[in-house]
Amino acid sequence: MYDMTIRLRPGSDVCLYVQIYEHIKREIRDGKLLEGERLPSTRSLAESLQVARSTVDLAYGQLTDEGYIEARPYRGYFVCRLEEPDFGAGSQGQREEAETEVPVSVPGCDFSPYDIDMSGFPFGVWKKLSKKVLTDADSRLFSRGEPQGDYALRLTISRYLHASRGVNCRPEQIVVGAGNDYLLMLLEKILGHGVSVAMENPTYLRSYRIFRAFDYRIVTVDMDECGMKVKQLEQENVDVVYVMPSHQFPSGVVMPIGRRLELLKWACGSADRYVIEDDYDSEFRYHGKPVPALQASDEHGRVIYLGSFSKSIAPAIRVSFMVLPEPLLKKYRKDCFFYSCTVSRIDQSILNEFIRDGYFERHLNRMRKLYRAKHELLLERLKRFQGAFTVSGENAGLHLLLTARGNVSEEELVRRAWEKGARVYGLTQSMREKQVCGSGGGGTVLLGFGGLSREEIESGIRRLEAAWLCPEEENSGEAYPCSGQEAPG
Repeated sequence: MYDMTIRLRPGSDVCLYVQIYEHIKREIRDGKLLEGERLPSTRSLAESLQVARSTVDLAYGQLTDEGYIEARPYRGYFVCRLEEPDFGAGSQGQREEAETEVPVSVPGCDFSPYDIDMSGFPFGVWKKLSKKVLTDADSRLFSRGEPQGDYALRLTISRYLHASRGVNCRPEQIVVGAGNDYLLMLLEKILGHGVSVAMENPTYLRSYRIFRAFDYRIVTVDMDECGMKVKQLEQENVDVVYVMPSHQFPSGVVMPIGRRLELLKWACGSADRYVIEDDYDSEFRYHGKPVPALQASDEHGRVIYLGSFSKSIAPAIRVSFMVLPEPLLKKYRKDCFFYSCTVSRIDQSILNEFIRDGYFERHLNRMRKLYRAKHELLLERLKRFQGAFTVSGENAGLHLLLTARGNVSEEELVRRAWEKGARVYGLTQSMREKQVCGSGGGGTVLLGFGGLSREEIESGIRRLEAAWLCPEEENSGEAYPCSGQEAPG
């Protein structure tokens, strides 16, 4: 229950009780007073408005008679539930039209590359660990804690990274923060102003915008089937390179060892060069063994490693970590030691036990199995598109890419899909230098499957078939984008 502010007009022709009645009625109908919400008592509201209590009684009585509020014995007055209006026969045609049309604002199937499947989240385990942490807590758990994050969690993360990703680091090198955004902002304080950054093209736009907010000079470097072109990088005068070698977003390219060694050699060419490795979803690989992190091959302290639990556990966890090479660790302790950790110590304790006691590994195994099934289903259903599209980036992660063989633009693919109730994402949304997109050939779109159920994937593919495959060719055994062009030879 909150105090209620009502502006009464004593000189008005409208009685005071009617003014109170109309105000509360309007608040309820506008959703500002919610079902079950308790109203102020008649005594307290009368005192607040400096009117007679009988005036408020009259207003509450009228609201009660009309069913807006109800009186509960010994408890007070509460807002009633309002039923949705029942449209009359005159609106029948509008309802039928709305049911048959494909929704414009919310597509029937969203192939978002950013969503994950929360149905596999171990709610029971997380509740149990939360209760255990709070039950065993003492006053130390509610103190400020260490700036880099609790040592116990950093030790657990260092052991996990070494076992799963080959990362070599001490707990002292790890900084825990609430999301990669915070860690990149902290990194800007460590690296200093006036830094030049090279990024892959296409790249992860959120990081691009963060670097741009730092007023960094940003250079985009083209990619090939092995990732960033180091030969082109060598022609640029930059201090830092931002890459995603284990599964580049959005292209899905996995950087082979040869290109990784070229990149590390470039970094060793100057004392102030560093490589930022964003290892955002390395846990999900569907063919072969997991690819070790770039940091695992770094023998000279040139790699700044970024990781997060947002994709592997849940976005709301908001726990990320950064592994600083020794030279930057010294700068951090000198210039940034006073920045407090942005993750609650309670959340750190829960996550520490979740990883340390084996729950995280079991959760990852379940999610890999779940995502692999969706991944295989999507690839199987996309066989229908083979004559019209090529598939790439399918070896890891939670999305893949579809490139039209014919002369069909990305905008056309996105528009047609939207009209059929499916949302896909164009590759050029992640391109900083649009002219780098291949001249000639068709557009490329991203199809994410992490947040979709099997039924939603099936439905979404049917919508894409209706949007992109020519009806007259559906019985020919081949399919091509409906562009008015001849099938590619």
